[in-house]
Amino acid sequence: MSAKRTALLLLVCGLCVGLQATQHMTAQSVESFYRGRTVAMLVGTAPGGINDISARLVARHLSRFLPGNPTIVVQNNPGGGGLVTANRLYVNSDKDGSVLAKLERAVPQLAIQGNSNAQFDPAKFTWLGSLSSYANDAYLMLVNANHPAKTVADLKTTRVVLGADNAASSNLIFAVIAKEVLGLNVSVVRGYTGAAPLFLAMQRGELDGQMVGLSSVRTGQRDLWTKRAFRPLMAFGRDRRHPELADIPIGRELAGDAAARALIEFAELPFFMALPFAAPPGLPPDRAKALQTAFMAMCRDNAFVEEAETLGIDMSPIDGAAILTLLARTAATPSDVIARYNAIGERK
Repeated sequence: MSAKRTALLLLVCGLCVGLQATQHMTAQSVESFYRGRTVAMLVGTAPGGINDISARLVARHLSRFLPGNPTIVVQNNPGGGGLVTANRLYVNSDKDGSVLAKLERAVPQLAIQGNSNAQFDPAKFTWLGSLSSYANDAYLMLVNANHPAKTVADLKTTRVVLGADNAASSNLIFAVIAKEVLGLNVSVVRGYTGAAPLFLAMQRGELDGQMVGLSSVRTGQRDLWTKRAFRPLMAFGRDRRHPELADIPIGRELAGDAAARALIEFAELPFFMALPFAAPPGLPPDRAKALQTAFMAMCRDNAFVEEAETLGIDMSPIDGAAILTLLARTAATPSDVIARYNAIGERK
């Protein structure tokens, strides 16, 4: 046999093997893909806060609703207020359904704001849904009970020192909004990584308080909350006062003009997808559908809902399509509002 003919036969055999492998991958069912597999659940914050707690809750339950019942393991990957994890999910993770993430709610909006470090298109993630649409939650300015300010009005003359993460985090953005837009006497100390370290700093007296979700306090600091170790002064993330905090004003009430209100409303949009979960873009369609279906089935499961409520998580779930609608609404915000919001986020 000539060398030329031998090479041709090897090429044909190689093509046949490659075609068979492709056909096998295409034909592999969702159940066979997930059976015996370990799935990574990335979390962009440190252990102990609401993002970590909700991710571990989902990791314990989601497998029951996925064909093949894979093992789901949480991996904490703090950095950039969750931006590092979002970039990793979009750019570097396997796009086969073996990697999921609990994203920080404000991170998808960074790309719409034009943040140069956001290496993703939020509309292209495979959105599973969000556990909460903030229906029964509120984003509080929370201070230690021994702080001299008894109401938010006191912060016109009394200083409060709030801790925060960095430019990708809600706790920084809303602390700066309280200072720059609402004119409150707020000082912000950056560099913390999540709610749990911030609560420790509050207990040590390094900080007076932080911006944090009501559900986050109830899940991560239940004993201290019950003992009234903290005092809420105001709330964001709502268009009306929380029924349990009827004497606590919301940010929109305190906005001095229409421009301030528009900025606060833009800043609050991420709350309505408060606890979002996603997979990378470009998943095989059947696996994407299986993940989305499993997530919503989990959210309706009595055992899951009972545990979530025991943890203090606001269970008002939305699906992936609703997240895409919120992102489209965010992208439709007038450019001058986004520009002002960006400028506030860059201030010290």
